[in-house]
Amino acid sequence: MNGFARREFQLVLLRRMADYQPGLVEDAMRSLAATRTEMREVNARWQRIVRSRTFPRGRRRYEAVLGPPGAVEPRRIGDADCAVAWWPPFPLWPGLRFEILMAPDGTVLHEWLVRHDGVPVPRLERVDDLVPWSCVVDDVSRNFGTVAHQDGDAPSRWHATVTEPGGGTVTAHFVWGLLQAVEHT
Repeated sequence: MNGFARREFQLVLLRRMADYQPGLVEDAMRSLAATRTEMREVNARWQRIVRSRTFPRGRRRYEAVLGPPGAVEPRRIGDADCAVAWWPPFPLWPGLRFEILMAPDGTVLHEWLVRHDGVPVPRLERVDDLVPWSCVVDDVSRNFGTVAHQDGDAPSRWHATVTEPGGGTVTAHFVWGLLQAVEHT
């Protein structure tokens, strides 16, 4: 799509992350040679795209921006035969790939960053190891015993309540699947 590709898509992801991690987002924007104004303009354009009646839906929307997916794989969710499409890692998050989960009719149900195959998970033995931008939702689920997941207050947000070995709890806040903050509850 003219003027909107992987670089701009990263700016869209960063726009929501800025609510939690403005310093990390500023550093990331510098590495992309982008400004706050450009990030806002790119995000506004993306919002017009996703609300457009004429722009392709489902996987085709992401292919128009990111190119062909690295793979499309079946995934069974409960009784439904869904599919997952993913794209290779972005420069900002080299160990992570962008993934969409699609319903049997092709509707995108979920979209987020996940750890790319073969990329090691950082050491996550204690809650103190949960550092912003260090892990994704699945890393937390696999490394902590009791994790309760909750939808966030926006489609790009996700929360996970983690029970510490001593019995206390923390809430890990994710944007696009990437850890942003940990709050003691």
